[in-house]
Amino acid sequence: MAVTLALDVGGTKLAAAVVDAEGRVLGRSRVPTPAGSGPETLYETLLAGAAAAMRGADVIPGDLSGVGVGCGGPMRWPEGSVSPLNLPAWRDFPLRRRLAKEFGVEPVLVHNDAVALAVGEHWKGAGADAANLLGLTVSTGVGGGLVLGGHLYHGTSGNGGHVGHMVVEPDGPACACGGHGCLEAVASGPRTVARALAGGWRPAGAASPDGVALAAAAAGGDPLAAESFARSGRAVGLAVASCANLLDLEVVAVAGGLSQSGPAFWGPLLDAFAAHARMAFAAACRVVPAELAGDAGLLGAAAFVLLPDRYGWDPPHR
Repeated sequence: MAVTLALDVGGTKLAAAVVDAEGRVLGRSRVPTPAGSGPETLYETLLAGAAAAMRGADVIPGDLSGVGVGCGGPMRWPEGSVSPLNLPAWRDFPLRRRLAKEFGVEPVLVHNDAVALAVGEHWKGAGADAANLLGLTVSTGVGGGLVLGGHLYHGTSGNGGHVGHMVVEPDGPACACGGHGCLEAVASGPRTVARALAGGWRPAGAASPDGVALAAAAAGGDPLAAESFARSGRAVGLAVASCANLLDLEVVAVAGGLSQSGPAFWGPLLDAFAAHARMAFAAACRVVPAELAGDAGLLGAAAFVLLPDRYGWDPPHR
């Protein structure tokens, strides 16, 4: 039975799973990303999680069909050298090459974590019945991945589907990319909270001023919290409508922390989508919450290896 090791590398957690060809998780591990660690400590923590997942599945490296990885960017693709913005310890870290040597297996495939999420949702989640899907995550940042005609679309440099830098407010706030009005600059979780704080919102009691507290305030009728969520939701709805118009999508699966904020986010999102997706083919696109939660990235990373005709690519030579 084909099994692969899947790794999900993020700024807050390092997750690993052994996944079979049916999408079943046979063993898993999840640990906090070590804060302030050097590059080798971070890598060794990732390996320890991988070993725990393999023990749980009762497999050894020789049993693996390959290793799939979803990691924050930017990265050099398909080479797999990574420089995640949320992991400053890794700058041009040769993750693909190190893992290939560590496990003695090919292929080892490294792609953006939002791409892995999109693939997971297409394989086993909200888009399992669709040929054309955008997977979108709205969290600390905003990213995405595209499946078109039933196959992962990479683009020229591996950045196909990077919806976070679509311009939704031409005169909007500055973005870390150097532009203005990008979806990420308007709708990311930190920007949504910061905007409410700047407008005078304060969390109730001793709650931290974070997205969870802001969502609770919006649900309770706080107008400042509600308006900040509304602006973010409208921006996402506008971006999604533009993608549906351009790409003739069947499904957009929205994941990430803000997607769990309830009507304060989803109401303005769906209203903006309906207002801007006026052509019948675009309006027919289903805009839905992602279904796989924390497993989407792991299942997508596994699918890079397990379903190469749909989601894979040729890795570089060692």
